[in-house]
Amino acid sequence: MNRRTFLATLLLAFLCATSAQTARADDKFIIVQSTTSTQNSGLFEHILPIFRDKTGIEVRVVAVGTGQAIRNATNGDGDVLFVHSKPAEEKFVADGFGVSRSDVMYNDFVIVGPAADPASVRGMSDVVAALQKIAGAKATFASRGDDSGTHKAELRLWQAADIDAQAASGEWYRETGSGMGATLNTGTGMGAYVLTDRATWIAFGNKGNHEIVVEGDPRMFNQYGVILVNPKAHPHVKSEEGQVFVDWLLSNEGQNAIADYKIDGQQLFFPNGNGGPS
Repeated sequence: MNRRTFLATLLLAFLCATSAQTARADDKFIIVQSTTSTQNSGLFEHILPIFRDKTGIEVRVVAVGTGQAIRNATNGDGDVLFVHSKPAEEKFVADGFGVSRSDVMYNDFVIVGPAADPASVRGMSDVVAALQKIAGAKATFASRGDDSGTHKAELRLWQAADIDAQAASGEWYRETGSGMGATLNTGTGMGAYVLTDRATWIAFGNKGNHEIVVEGDPRMFNQYGVILVNPKAHPHVKSEEGQVFVDWLLSNEGQNAIADYKIDGQQLFFPNGNGGPS
């Protein structure tokens, strides 16, 4: 082999090795099916760079309503599920699509409404009584109507108030079929009451003359959970990298990262995985 052929062979081997390393590096990502609240609140923008810098794993988030996120994960379109509807999450695991479920963090739901407060609910902490007053006044209420975790919680609260709000759909009860941010935009635009998670409301920029009018009811507690998608159901799941992400979220570092995320001094989520932050 002459010198020129030898160098060409050496260069080709180097390029092949580099290409393989690049391909492996490009493959080091996971898909997380999650909710619009974790995305719209800015939480992922805060915590994911910390995780990537520590592990080299990129997290690609699909932010949809909890119901859709669970359906996506059930179909194998993701490696980790990070949502907020515990009964639905537990069913996902029981049905064999998730390995196990862990609490990660919590906040709460609030009802926001216009300054005019046509149902006179401002300052109430009994959410059931407040919803009864809103329905009694036929005051406009904007619902996500999208099978999200927030929508599921809202329907449970209407049920507790013994009101079939959906029977008034298109009248005083308006279903947007949209995410939290879009529903808040609709609600502020039409002067409607809206049930929202507190984190999205804090981060929301188009508040107009809306403000929190109902808060503090224990029934408005909002728990988030994380689940590794079961590789036995979907062998292509990146279970090793996904488990690294789950473990990091539940670690002291991950829990502290969640606790450290604030807007204007307000903490948006409160970690409670494995006992919370150190």
